[in-house]
Amino acid sequence: MHKIIFVAPLLGIVGLIIMFVQSAWVTKQDQGDDNMKELAKHISDGAMAFLKAEWKVMSYFVIIAGILLTWSGTLVETSSPIIGVSFLIGAFLSALAGYIGMNIATKSNVRTTQAARTSLKQALKVSFTGGTVMGLGVAGLAVLGLGALFIVFYQMYVVQTGGDVNGLAMEKALEVLAGFSLGAESIALFARVGGGIYTKAADVGADLVGKVEAGIPEDDVRNPATIADNVGDNVGDVAGMGADLFGSYVATILATMILGREIVSLDDFGGIAPILLPMVIAGLGLVFSVIGFMFVKVKDDKGDVQMALNLGNWSSIAITGVASFILCKYMLADTMNIRGIEFGPMDVFYAILVGLVVGTLMSIVTEYYTAMGKKPVNSIVQQSSTGHATNIIGGLSVGMQSTVIPILILAAGIYLSHMFAGLYGVAIAAAGMMATTAMQLAIDAFGPIADNAGGIAEMSGLPDEVRERTDTLDAVGNTTAATGKGFAIASAALTALALFAAFVGISGIDAIDIYKADVLSGLFVGAMIPFIFSALCIAAVGRAAMAMVHEVRRQFKEIPGIMEYKAKPEYDKCVAISTQASIKEMIMPGLIALITPIIVGFAFGPEVLGGLLAGVTVSGVLMGIFQSNAGGAWDNAKKSFEKGVMIDGKMEYKGSEAHKASVTGDTVGDPFKDTSGPSMNILIKLMSIVSLVIAPHLPGVSSSHGAAHSDSHAQETTENA
Repeated sequence: MHKIIFVAPLLGIVGLIIMFVQSAWVTKQDQGDDNMKELAKHISDGAMAFLKAEWKVMSYFVIIAGILLTWSGTLVETSSPIIGVSFLIGAFLSALAGYIGMNIATKSNVRTTQAARTSLKQALKVSFTGGTVMGLGVAGLAVLGLGALFIVFYQMYVVQTGGDVNGLAMEKALEVLAGFSLGAESIALFARVGGGIYTKAADVGADLVGKVEAGIPEDDVRNPATIADNVGDNVGDVAGMGADLFGSYVATILATMILGREIVSLDDFGGIAPILLPMVIAGLGLVFSVIGFMFVKVKDDKGDVQMALNLGNWSSIAITGVASFILCKYMLADTMNIRGIEFGPMDVFYAILVGLVVGTLMSIVTEYYTAMGKKPVNSIVQQSSTGHATNIIGGLSVGMQSTVIPILILAAGIYLSHMFAGLYGVAIAAAGMMATTAMQLAIDAFGPIADNAGGIAEMSGLPDEVRERTDTLDAVGNTTAATGKGFAIASAALTALALFAAFVGISGIDAIDIYKADVLSGLFVGAMIPFIFSALCIAAVGRAAMAMVHEVRRQFKEIPGIMEYKAKPEYDKCVAISTQASIKEMIMPGLIALITPIIVGFAFGPEVLGGLLAGVTVSGVLMGIFQSNAGGAWDNAKKSFEKGVMIDGKMEYKGSEAHKASVTGDTVGDPFKDTSGPSMNILIKLMSIVSLVIAPHLPGVSSSHGAAHSDSHAQETTENA
């Protein structure tokens, strides 16, 4: 076994060590006065209570699914019962990634508030360092977990197969790793959907009664739902997002490894360089993200926070590009072949560059459609002047329009990466895009930390200058959250295509023929699934928000003295409503994603299942972009009024009729951007992974197909030698 195989897990350990150092620094920072500490404790306790309740439900699913996978691994010659163990490890690490993010976010928020009493520079340092802890935790666990399990399983099967290093041993190792990815994505879906329902139920309830009916500020201590709202920022945008990106990261690397196994390669690593390359890039991307962290700083209160974050992001991407060139030249053979397409190391490098460019462009375009001061958001601001209905129309049109350029970028990326290195090129493009996940997550996680910091500042009655600093960070955080979702959906599309290609290879079908009525039917059903999935998520938010509204109204009515600061609201009642609703409502969307491929695959066969995957991928990508961007644009249109906007020659501010219309738009957009929209990327990947795992068991798929494929691959490599 070549020593380069140990690079990824070792770099994962390095990332986790740096994470602990960063976490210790954040923990040492000042938490402020006793009132701030008490509010932060309410938020932390609520977040952990939700996490425990969610884990309890998910543990039942994980145990049952693990047993079923273990049993299914005994049914087919090419499968293995160890896939159940791999699934459990993936689920555990995904949940752990979410916990790491939640834990540091609930520590960083109050410390960011206290730092904002000093300067914007210090507030950015604390909030972003909290984000880096999450980024390093997620990427470190993914690289370490996947790399270590690959080494263990590969060596185990090499011994079992009598030294078949590049045949059946490799196939079995990668199939078992598919269980790891399935576990990670399953937890990610429940965490993202459950967290999204929680945060938006609390947010919508707090907004409708607090801001619109009672006319009090968003994070006013008198609002009974304000603690639940701040808890929601952590369970949805931090824990949910952490598990989400962990699953994406793992699925992207695995899809590239599976396709890399199909490549006929005469390299210095026993023909497995294309399999090892995505893991090595991911490990080095972790280090390059740490380098990028150093660029994220501002000099004073007038510093450009968005530019500081962009500088850190672009620098880590640039270094990854340079390193990829060196790796491709060092690791890959001069000539490789996959499914009849020949290519060389430079072609793979160009495909990686395409992925990096696609990721960067997707972030830039998303920023344009969702950032304050840009034309799309300004158009919604202007339409708010004529009422609530025109604000809604404006937001919907911006969201729909925002799909055009990203889809063209994505289509060009798929075409170019495939032109350079076939389907492996598409997969390695996604792996290149995801290499700097630690940086992407750090940028993403800093937003909810800043949002919480602003809430604590408001509830603590701190000076206006403190809230101004946290608002500056929060406004940038809204944009980075939107760009992060654009980045995630782009990587998901490329990863889903790679997983789809791997599924086609394992199931042994030649093509997806839409001239066949059953395949075309599968295509239509697949295209429908993101719509019903979104409907369930949005309806769940609506039902939970109604319960929250009734509770907040009850407290205002039945607890005298709340509005005069003479009585404390019952925050725990609102936290309980969000927790119970999210746990209950997350089950049905999750089951749709997990069970649909199984029903279609076993009832109609692999080709119809392929049609289903094609439909859900295309429809899901479009729905994800539309919903995330519409919600982000609505949110920043509302925030524009807080700074003041010019409408028809007159300055309009918070509290005006136009602002109230923008609050309605933001309320509609909340479940779009934080519940159903970001869940789309998990949906399309999870359905592809489920299909990949069940492929050897489907009717019409020969149990010896994989073994035959392995023999063919090994023979071709030997002949070339």
